[in-house]
Amino acid sequence: MVCLGNICRSPLAEGILQSKVNLDAVFVDSAGTAAYHLGNRPDERSINIAAKYGLNIRNQKARKFSINDFDEFDVIYAMDKSNYQNILSLARNEEDEQKVQLILNEIHPNQNKSVPDPYYGGNQGFENVYKMLDEACNIIAKKL
Repeated sequence: MVCLGNICRSPLAEGILQSKVNLDAVFVDSAGTAAYHLGNRPDERSINIAAKYGLNIRNQKARKFSINDFDEFDVIYAMDKSNYQNILSLARNEEDEQKVQLILNEIHPNQNKSVPDPYYGGNQGFENVYKMLDEACNIIAKKL
Protein backbone atom coordinates (compact mmCIF):
# COMPACT_ATOMS: atom_id res chain seq x y z
CA MET A 1 0.00 0.00 0.00
CA VAL A 2 1.68 3.20 -1.16
CA CYS A 3 0.76 6.88 -0.92
CA LEU A 4 2.87 10.04 -0.75
CA GLY A 5 3.91 10.42 2.89
CA ASN A 6 2.75 7.09 4.37
CA ILE A 7 0.75 8.76 7.14
CA CYS A 8 -2.84 8.98 5.84
CA ARG A 9 -4.09 6.66 3.09
CA SER A 10 -1.58 3.84 2.96
CA PRO A 11 -1.52 3.20 6.73
CA LEU A 12 -5.31 2.95 6.63
CA ALA A 13 -5.14 0.55 3.69
CA GLU A 14 -2.51 -1.52 5.49
CA GLY A 15 -4.59 -1.77 8.66
CA ILE A 16 -7.82 -2.48 6.81
CA LEU A 17 -6.36 -5.27 4.66
CA GLN A 18 -4.54 -6.79 7.64
CA SER A 19 -7.89 -7.06 9.42
CA LYS A 20 -9.36 -9.04 6.50
CA VAL A 21 -6.64 -11.62 5.74
CA ASN A 22 -4.78 -14.45 7.43
CA LEU A 23 -1.57 -12.72 8.49
CA ASP A 24 0.23 -16.06 8.66
CA ALA A 25 -0.27 -16.36 4.90
CA VAL A 26 -0.29 -12.74 3.72
CA PHE A 27 2.15 -9.94 4.55
CA VAL A 28 0.70 -6.44 4.26
CA ASP A 29 2.80 -3.29 4.60
CA SER A 30 2.70 0.34 3.54
CA ALA A 31 5.14 2.99 2.37
CA GLY A 32 5.33 6.47 0.91
CA THR A 33 7.00 7.66 -2.26
CA ALA A 34 8.35 10.70 -0.38
CA ALA A 35 10.45 10.75 2.78
CA TYR A 36 8.57 13.58 4.51
CA HIS A 37 7.50 11.60 7.57
CA LEU A 38 10.06 8.80 7.98
CA GLY A 39 9.62 6.99 11.28
CA ASN A 40 6.48 8.91 12.22
CA ARG A 41 3.27 7.21 13.13
CA PRO A 42 0.14 7.79 11.03
CA ASP A 43 -1.72 11.09 11.08
CA GLU A 44 -3.89 11.29 14.19
CA ARG A 45 -6.99 11.54 11.98
CA SER A 46 -6.11 8.23 10.30
CA ILE A 47 -5.51 6.66 13.71
CA ASN A 48 -8.88 7.95 14.92
CA ILE A 49 -10.90 6.79 11.90
CA ALA A 50 -9.26 3.37 12.08
CA ALA A 51 -10.10 3.16 15.79
CA LYS A 52 -13.70 4.09 15.03
CA TYR A 53 -13.88 0.86 13.01
CA GLY A 54 -12.01 -1.25 15.55
CA LEU A 55 -8.53 -1.09 14.01
CA ASN A 56 -5.32 -0.04 15.75
CA ILE A 57 -2.78 1.48 13.37
CA ARG A 58 -1.08 3.61 16.04
CA ASN A 59 2.13 1.55 16.03
CA GLN A 60 2.82 1.81 12.30
CA LYS A 61 5.89 3.81 11.27
CA ALA A 62 6.21 5.71 8.00
CA ARG A 63 8.84 4.46 5.60
CA LYS A 64 9.87 5.27 2.05
CA PHE A 65 9.11 2.93 -0.83
CA SER A 66 12.28 1.35 -2.18
CA ILE A 67 13.34 -0.71 -5.16
CA ASN A 68 13.63 -3.69 -2.79
CA ASP A 69 9.85 -3.59 -2.36
CA PHE A 70 9.54 -5.02 -5.87
CA ASP A 71 11.32 -8.12 -4.57
CA GLU A 72 9.41 -8.28 -1.28
CA PHE A 73 5.84 -7.92 -2.59
CA ASP A 74 3.69 -9.66 -5.20
CA VAL A 75 1.32 -6.70 -5.58
CA ILE A 76 1.97 -3.01 -4.94
CA TYR A 77 -1.15 -0.88 -4.61
CA ALA A 78 -0.79 2.84 -5.29
CA MET A 79 -3.37 5.21 -3.83
CA ASP A 80 -3.32 7.63 -6.76
CA LYS A 81 -1.97 8.24 -10.25
CA SER A 82 0.93 10.42 -9.13
CA ASN A 83 2.27 7.81 -6.73
CA TYR A 84 1.59 5.10 -9.30
CA GLN A 85 3.90 6.96 -11.71
CA ASN A 86 6.49 7.51 -8.97
CA ILE A 87 6.55 3.79 -8.22
CA LEU A 88 6.77 2.86 -11.90
CA SER A 89 9.73 5.22 -12.32
CA LEU A 90 11.67 2.93 -9.96
CA ALA A 91 10.71 -0.29 -11.74
CA ARG A 92 13.69 -2.20 -13.09
CA ASN A 93 11.80 -4.27 -15.61
CA GLU A 94 8.38 -5.33 -16.86
CA GLU A 95 7.98 -7.82 -14.02
CA ASP A 96 8.27 -4.95 -11.51
CA GLU A 97 5.83 -2.83 -13.54
CA GLN A 98 3.23 -5.62 -13.59
CA LYS A 99 3.11 -5.63 -9.79
CA VAL A 100 1.93 -2.01 -9.56
CA GLN A 101 -1.80 -1.31 -9.54
CA LEU A 102 -4.12 1.50 -8.55
CA ILE A 103 -6.10 0.27 -5.56
CA LEU A 104 -9.44 1.72 -6.71
CA ASN A 105 -9.24 -0.34 -9.90
CA GLU A 106 -10.32 -3.18 -7.61
CA ILE A 107 -13.70 -1.42 -7.27
CA HIS A 108 -13.80 0.36 -10.64
CA PRO A 109 -11.78 -1.80 -13.07
CA ASN A 110 -9.69 0.12 -15.60
CA GLN A 111 -11.08 3.50 -14.53
CA ASN A 112 -7.80 4.57 -12.89
CA LYS A 113 -9.48 6.53 -10.11
CA SER A 114 -7.43 7.97 -7.25
CA VAL A 115 -8.04 7.80 -3.53
CA PRO A 116 -8.16 11.50 -2.61
CA ASP A 117 -5.52 12.71 -0.18
CA PRO A 118 -7.42 13.74 2.99
CA TYR A 119 -4.40 15.43 4.62
CA TYR A 120 -5.49 19.04 4.05
CA GLY A 121 -9.19 18.37 4.51
CA GLY A 122 -11.38 17.75 7.50
CA ASN A 123 -12.41 14.57 9.26
CA GLN A 124 -15.05 13.72 6.64
CA GLY A 125 -12.27 13.23 4.09
CA PHE A 126 -10.73 10.54 6.29
CA GLU A 127 -14.12 8.88 6.68
CA ASN A 128 -14.62 8.86 2.89
CA VAL A 129 -11.12 7.47 2.31
CA TYR A 130 -11.70 4.75 4.90
CA LYS A 131 -14.89 3.63 3.15
CA MET A 132 -13.21 3.53 -0.28
CA LEU A 133 -10.27 1.55 1.04
CA ASP A 134 -12.51 -0.81 3.01
CA GLU A 135 -14.48 -1.62 -0.14
CA ALA A 136 -11.30 -2.17 -2.18
CA CYS A 137 -9.75 -4.31 0.57
CA ASN A 138 -12.85 -6.50 0.72
CA ILE A 139 -12.28 -7.36 -2.93
CA ILE A 140 -8.53 -7.85 -2.46
CA ALA A 141 -9.10 -10.14 0.54
CA LYS A 142 -11.54 -12.29 -1.45
CA LYS A 143 -8.94 -12.63 -4.22
CA LEU A 144 -6.31 -13.71 -1.71
